[in-house]
This record gives sequence, structure tokens and C-alpha cells, in this order.
Amino acid sequence: MTDIIESLIDNLTFVFERLDPFGIVDVLLVTAIFFVILRWLRDTQALVLLRGVLLVIALISLLTSLEVLPAFSWLMRTTLPALLLVIPVIFAPEIRRALERLGRAGAILDGGRGSNATEIQDTISAVVSATARLSNRRHGALIVLQRADNLEAYIQSGVRMDSDVSPEVILQIFYPNTPLHDGAVIIVGSKIVSASSVLPLSASGVLSKSPERQMGLRHRAALGISEVSDAVAIVVSEETGSISVVNSGRMIRRLDAERLENILRALYRPSRPVRGITGFFRRLFGADDQSQREED
Repeated sequence: MTDIIESLIDNLTFVFERLDPFGIVDVLLVTAIFFVILRWLRDTQALVLLRGVLLVIALISLLTSLEVLPAFSWLMRTTLPALLLVIPVIFAPEIRRALERLGRAGAILDGGRGSNATEIQDTISAVVSATARLSNRRHGALIVLQRADNLEAYIQSGVRMDSDVSPEVILQIFYPNTPLHDGAVIIVGSKIVSASSVLPLSASGVLSKSPERQMGLRHRAALGISEVSDAVAIVVSEETGSISVVNSGRMIRRLDAERLENILRALYRPSRPVRGITGFFRRLFGADDQSQREED
């Protein structure tokens, strides 16, 4: 073991003695890549898998460096390339989400919200009113507000509608045991475009960390749609009447009507888009939405 430690120290000394400006840039680029990957995988089940993979790789590297285990070293050197090919299969959903987020961040000239301010404010008022009444009655609901990302694939999974947004329509849709009360309502601008829509369920571990167990499929679906798009999802718990809002994989719970309205208006607040490379990185890391939440 002492020989292994001394060899490791010698290798590190050898590397640092030969660092030049290009070498420092090289190290910084690798560090930045790992930072971005870990940032994307934060609060997901993939991060747990990644930790396990890194631990296995470190253990294998340590064992294969021992000359007293030649057969094991040969086996690991032979199978390691195949194991590396398996990694993209394991992390396929996370890789897809990362590429989608990169594509959204690449819209450098995108101005943002897609609907005029008056329509958005009227929609928010109607949704908040309906949500408060649903909460008082403890009628479960899932309402999704489309933003820049197109939700057509999920709209097609439900029942097509072309109704103006109003509290009465939303209350009728989510009345218990009606044909459309299961699934999500998707709102685009000032229109309810679909009801009973099927959304992707979140694969993250956010809900499993909660001390409470009242959160079910609606909350998982709300997190799921926020992980694959920039949509805002509002959930009313059928068991407790608690109101939650979800955006960018983050859930804010136990809201009243006033706070819900403040959050929605902050998310849809008109702002001048940051252009160029600065705007690209702000959209990539979700800094714009994060700053709006902090201001709220």
C-alpha cells in the first residue's frame, strides 16, 4: 500500500512540474465539463448512479494497478471498454434532457414568453382564482402553463379543447369523477388547449426526500413536465388541498392564493433578454428563472 501511495505522489509531482499555461487551460476545461454535468444531474436518480459508477471505476483502477492480481487485471482491461459503452444507455434520459436544455439555451435571440402581457395577466388571475377554490374544496388538479417550449406532444395525449381560460371551466374539468378530471389541463396563452393530458413522470429523487407522503402522481407529473420543458405546473393536492407550483425541476409547496399569484407574475414578468454569450450561459443554468424566484 505504501508503494502505491508513493507512486501516486510521484505521478502527481510529475504532472504539476510540467504544467504550462495551455495545461492549466486544459485542466480548467475538464473541470468545467464535470461541473456542468454534475449541475445537470443534481437532484436526479442519475447522480446516485454516477457516484456508484465512479466508485466502481476507482476501485477497479486500484485493483488493476496491483501486480499481484494479474488475472483480475487482465479481466478488467478486457471488459472495461464494454462497460463504458453501457454508460450512455444508463444515462440516456439525462443526456436527452441535457441536450434539450442546451438547445433551449442556444436560442440566443429568443425574447421569451410568446404571449402579450394582458393575456398572461388575465390567465394568471383566472388560474389563481380557480386554484384557490379547488384548494378549499380539496379537489385534486394539475394545471400546466406553456411558456417558450412547445408542449404539442403532451397536448395530443389529452382531449382537445379551445376554451377561454376561466375559473368556472377549470372547476368543471376537475370536479371529481367527471370524464376529464384525471390528467393535466394545458393552457397556452389565454386558451385551455387540452384536458386529461398525460405528462411524463419525474425520475428524480426530490419527492422521496420529502418527510410527507401525500404527494402522488400529480406531483410527479408536475415535476416531470418541468424537467423536460420550461413550463410552469400548478398542483392541488386531493388529500390536503395544499397548493404547489413547479418550475425547472423545483417545487414550492404550501402556497396560498396571494403567494401563488406573486410567483406566477414573477415567472411571467416581461424582461429584456440578455443576449450574446452571457445570455446563453444564463439560460443554460436557468439563472433567469432562479433570479425571478429570488426576487419574488
